[in-house]
Amino acid sequence: MDNNFNAYEEAAEMLKALAHPVRLCIVRGLLRNGPCNVTYMQDCLEIPQSTVSQHLQKLRTSGIVKAQRQRHEIHYTIENEMVKQLILTIFREESS
Repeated sequence: MDNNFNAYEEAAEMLKALAHPVRLCIVRGLLRNGPCNVTYMQDCLEIPQSTVSQHLQKLRTSGIVKAQRQRHEIHYTIENEMVKQLILTIFREESS
């Protein structure tokens, strides 16, 4: 067995964070559309803003997305390159 068990634990935590349809949709949307704010995601997902914010918090805590303030809004981007490749693979998409 591999001695670097931490790498397995980190990968498992990342997969747990992605293991929700809304979070997968958020990450895939960010990959396809680039940086977006919560209002844009809420409109696309047709769910309450508070629900989107809760899922974004989980993704931020897991190091999957990053928040950046742009004037009066916060825009989110994918922070983790491994997640980008995973989403492309899961949905059989080409990288741009």
